[in-house]
Amino acid sequence: MNAGRKSPPRAPSRPALLTGRPGSVRIIGGSWRGTRLPVPDRPGLRPTSDRVRETLFNWLQPQLPGARVLDLFAGSGALGLEALSRGAASAQLVEADAQLALGLKELGGRLDASERLDVHAGDALAWLRGAQESVFDIAFVDPPFDAGLWDAVLGLLPARMAASAWIYLESPTALTPTLRMDWTLHRENHTQDVRYALYRRG
Repeated sequence: MNAGRKSPPRAPSRPALLTGRPGSVRIIGGSWRGTRLPVPDRPGLRPTSDRVRETLFNWLQPQLPGARVLDLFAGSGALGLEALSRGAASAQLVEADAQLALGLKELGGRLDASERLDVHAGDALAWLRGAQESVFDIAFVDPPFDAGLWDAVLGLLPARMAASAWIYLESPTALTPTLRMDWTLHRENHTQDVRYALYRRG
């Protein structure tokens, strides 16, 4: 009797972002709910997880309708586009990687959002120094963790924010970025690797 041969055990699958293949995240609420956003393999590109974004946008939902949103270090665009999907009036995305920025512009066209979405390809600090006419109600700050940019960004960003604005910060769990005295912590939480917090002005 031939018992047959057992197939060799398969290696466990790994997330696409860890293998160098393109991955994706999804918009989790609003008019574009379920839309997949591509996430190319790039050093330092670490999209905010679905779980963290769901918590964040539950915190922010009352503030989103009609809001002017700034997504610095936009990457996949998940934060800025989620805000637009949930009713923000406009979103400014700033992304240093020219190919990623081009992809975000093309994605805005496919979502028929070009009139509400502006994408700037360039350095976030340089953009903040030059954006004299821009004022925002909500800003997302999630820079590459190994770049150490929180102090520099938070020194420039408040001048671009409205009187009753909100700033979202993502950082390693061991790091708590410091804002000026006129900003107060509204909510915070953490995962194993990330601290995420929402601050309110005034």
